[in-house]
Amino acid sequence: MKIFEALRQDHEKQRLLMNILTKTSGSSQSRVSYFAELKTELANHALAEERHFYAPLMEFDDTIETSRHAVAEHHEIDELIDKVEQADMSSSAWMAHMKNLQHKVLHHLAEEEREFFQQARKVLSAKQNTNLADAYQHEMRVQAS
Repeated sequence: MKIFEALRQDHEKQRLLMNILTKTSGSSQSRVSYFAELKTELANHALAEERHFYAPLMEFDDTIETSRHAVAEHHEIDELIDKVEQADMSSSAWMAHMKNLQHKVLHHLAEEEREFFQQARKVLSAKQNTNLADAYQHEMRVQAS
């Protein structure tokens, strides 16, 4: 598997969880559960992606700025997660914060998949691409356990 495929698989999980969450209501058990899963998924993904995708790409002139931008967006996403967590789940503010989070994450994923992956493909060898995927997936498994 290539790093881009591994990242896309996790991006799809994130999209699905956010879609489900925006259809929940009140302080229901499903909302609590899906939000906990989304929060964990986003945190684990960001950590593994920064270690096994962005950090190696920061060594190339062509991808250093984009990598830094993506890491900065991870921090913005963390701040939005905090806002969602601090809001009362049964309030309209919670859903407003959730939709802001969804908007930011979807923007980030689209930017990665449409622009950044193209740049990264130009600098990574086939072996690096596979090795980074293996390291990324291993990191995700370790964090999940």
